[in-house]
Amino acid sequence: MKIHRDLKEFHAQNPVVTIGTFDGVHLGHRKIISRLKDLAKSIHGESVIFTFDPHPRKVVAPSETNLRLLTTLSEKINLFEQSGIDHLIVYPFTAEFARLTYEQFVEQILVNQIHTKSLVVGYDHKFGKGREGDFDLLKSCADRLGFQIEKLDVLLMNESNISSTKIRESIQTGDFETANAYLGYPFTLHGVVVEGQRIGRTIHYPTANIDALDPDKIIPGYGVYAVSVAVRGTVYQGMLNIGNRPTVNHNADHRTVEVNIFDFDEDIYGEPIEVVFYHKLREEQKFASLDDLKEQLAKDKINVLEYFKRN
Repeated sequence: MKIHRDLKEFHAQNPVVTIGTFDGVHLGHRKIISRLKDLAKSIHGESVIFTFDPHPRKVVAPSETNLRLLTTLSEKINLFEQSGIDHLIVYPFTAEFARLTYEQFVEQILVNQIHTKSLVVGYDHKFGKGREGDFDLLKSCADRLGFQIEKLDVLLMNESNISSTKIRESIQTGDFETANAYLGYPFTLHGVVVEGQRIGRTIHYPTANIDALDPDKIIPGYGVYAVSVAVRGTVYQGMLNIGNRPTVNHNADHRTVEVNIFDFDEDIYGEPIEVVFYHKLREEQKFASLDDLKEQLAKDKINVLEYFKRN
């Protein structure tokens, strides 16, 4: 896969293109990507995904603070590469670019620079200034400018359409059975290990506190989770808590993400860590004492081990 940060030297044979933010690169997106590749093969062309950096909402609504992404840019790039496409265009999304009308974008970029032969879009495709570019407008552009266009229907699973919004909602509630099924892979958080209060060590459950690498990455809701953890090239099982640790942090007003890695006791402060979420065990609780907390953690560990044994 060739990655392009601009279009100055872009060249593809009979480009078959799709456009979007593709947050999550979930099964619905992969339906589009599969069709993109099939269509490119049928016309001896090359598959092209056109996406953006930063996320458009960071430019058109900079005061918003609730952007929560399923995938960081580096995660998306890895997923696109795994999908086997030929070209990925990561186009700079600027205020100037945001002012382009849909027709200007189609004519100036899709046609004049990419030389698009065919365009594949999803059922809910909207693009351009004010999200004015719907399929009907796109079809009229295609007819006028001489390229083919195809719209794919929604992908259903258990009679529910797959969308990034539904996956975010599932992650927030801890329903990883649904989120991971819709994604087509388990939700993953990449971060770095930071200093904590080291209270876990005093009760023989040391934890690694995690800061997400991307501040816009979605963090699951409060609770205790069964996870796997990749650190220093090895994967371990573990249990992870998200919350404000009410038993030991009486005045906490911020969220922490901390994981107890099974069969692991090394100093990894400042090192990268990868956490994969599989199952929510319970809600976060406040215990009367550290002994009560320790007793619950012992039960949690048994439940995590049993979960992985069953799955």
